[in-house]
Amino acid sequence: MPISHAHLRSFHAVATHGSFTRAAEMLNITQPTLSGQVKELEERYGTKLFLRHGRRIELTDIGKSAFGITRLMFRHEEEIEHLLQSARALTSGLLRVGADSPYIATPLLAQFQRIYPGIQISIQYGNSEQLMTWIVSRRCDVAFMPNIPQEDERLFSIPLPPDRLVAFVSQDHDWAERRSVTIEELVTQRIVLREKGSRTRSIFEDAVAQAGHVLHDVMEISGREGVREAVAAGFGIGVVAENELVADVRLRALPVSNAELVHAEYAVCLREMRSLRVTDAFLEMIQNSVPAAAE
Repeated sequence: MPISHAHLRSFHAVATHGSFTRAAEMLNITQPTLSGQVKELEERYGTKLFLRHGRRIELTDIGKSAFGITRLMFRHEEEIEHLLQSARALTSGLLRVGADSPYIATPLLAQFQRIYPGIQISIQYGNSEQLMTWIVSRRCDVAFMPNIPQEDERLFSIPLPPDRLVAFVSQDHDWAERRSVTIEELVTQRIVLREKGSRTRSIFEDAVAQAGHVLHDVMEISGREGVREAVAAGFGIGVVAENELVADVRLRALPVSNAELVHAEYAVCLREMRSLRVTDAFLEMIQNSVPAAAE
């Protein structure tokens, strides 16, 4: 009897997400059903695909080999689906996008939607670490993210116009009327930063370290909006990419005069995803929209 496609899909989902719970959620089936399918696959061929250590699992050697094959198998399955969709001249399909903020992604997605109104678009936001995980696990087709690892040959990227980071304070802050601040002044204050994994935070912390200083008072808040509200309420000084500091009468931007706080953004995908028609059309539109940055 041929090997069950459903059993292979369940195995592939668990291997991809490293969790029976997350795999069941992604496949929209119950965890007992998924666990049973993986168990049947193991029992049929008399081998173990996973080693279970409590809630933690890892692939066996045969599991790793099988996962290498299923990655190709399901990639080709997606390519066939996208090929058939492209035969309809992109009148339908789905583009899954990840981004670290809406400010760069949204205008480009709106432009793409005007060109291809039949394409459905889904977008999810996360920090840099999450975005990289989503790209590699194929949870999104394209991601907008900062400063990618250039040595990673799996990735294809298009550079976007760079932005700089600025500090910002509440309108009631003693510095609200100033035109700029220095790193030395900032390290004496409470700094409100996003969670670890945020590229904005990483760039700022690196600049502080390169200047020979240490941050002594950091308030960590998850999410860009949370940081903005905390600064507006007077909890401390925030740091953000300049084009992401939306107009808000409660806040004042302060460039950092003695540090190069450059925030470079990229449109990124797995190289293999460029063969998908919808992804390729979106990347082509981006390249045509930002020719100066792509040169």
